[in-house]
Amino acid sequence: MRAGSAARVQAEADAGRLQAFLGLWKPRIGMAIGFTGVTGYALAAGPAFDPVLAAWLFAGMMLAAGGAGAFNQYVERDLDARMRRTRSRPFVTGEFRAGPHWLMAIALVTGTGVALTAWRAGPWAAVGTALGTLVYAVVYTLWLKRRTHWNIVIGGLAGSLALLAGAGAVSGQAMGAPLVVAFAVVLFLWTPSHFWSLAIALRSDYEAADVPMLPAVAGPRHTARVVLANTVVLVAASFVPAALGLGPVYGLVAAGAGALFLWHNLRQVRAPTPASGRANFRVSLVHLALLLGAATLAATGIW
Repeated sequence: MRAGSAARVQAEADAGRLQAFLGLWKPRIGMAIGFTGVTGYALAAGPAFDPVLAAWLFAGMMLAAGGAGAFNQYVERDLDARMRRTRSRPFVTGEFRAGPHWLMAIALVTGTGVALTAWRAGPWAAVGTALGTLVYAVVYTLWLKRRTHWNIVIGGLAGSLALLAGAGAVSGQAMGAPLVVAFAVVLFLWTPSHFWSLAIALRSDYEAADVPMLPAVAGPRHTARVVLANTVVLVAASFVPAALGLGPVYGLVAAGAGALFLWHNLRQVRAPTPASGRANFRVSLVHLALLLGAATLAATGIW
């Protein structure tokens, strides 16, 4: 009986450690970056879209983004310790001990992702992937996050660069195509509405960690108004790709997704509470998924 209990305890500890290890690489963010890259590839390739190349591109970009996510947790372990949402992360609890070996592992994963992208999707895709990783790991994490409430706005370039990286799988010239650039602008505008809504919900955490996220600096009511204004511009911008070739079905999806997002933005303005912030944050993810999916299907000629 004692042996069985000890085995169960060990199994639970091993499962917890595995979960902590997987979570270190922020796989949900990595998947979002990977899908964004695939959408960029679809926009540039059109009907010539190759699912096998797209799968390799997704894998490489997800690995690189995972390295950036792990670096973020490594560097911000002091901030994470002061925030309820993040104080159970493994570098905070001591489950993982910070040291050069972790930096080497993070660099290896990141480099593998960039190299895989270069091998299967070409040098321009790798350049875009590397630049996106640097924006998140260096510009956002090391430089801006602790200094200015503009941190997430400029840091949001990482998402736009992921889209450009995907287009780079076709050619360097494709990265500057009007349709690709227009959608990159949409992604740039999406990030503040997405993250500042979450920051409204987590305002007390950012205040405790002394991180100048907009709700901690200007308050949730002002932030909710800023988010609404930004989302109005975002939704307007999301129609531009329809005029540049994605067509009416994409436009209908953009209209429906935009209306849903704006409605939740208005609810957040009326009551800028943690609950409305979390709801708007979740809807922003639905909005992004619908735009990426509709753009990919329209660009590749599936509809």
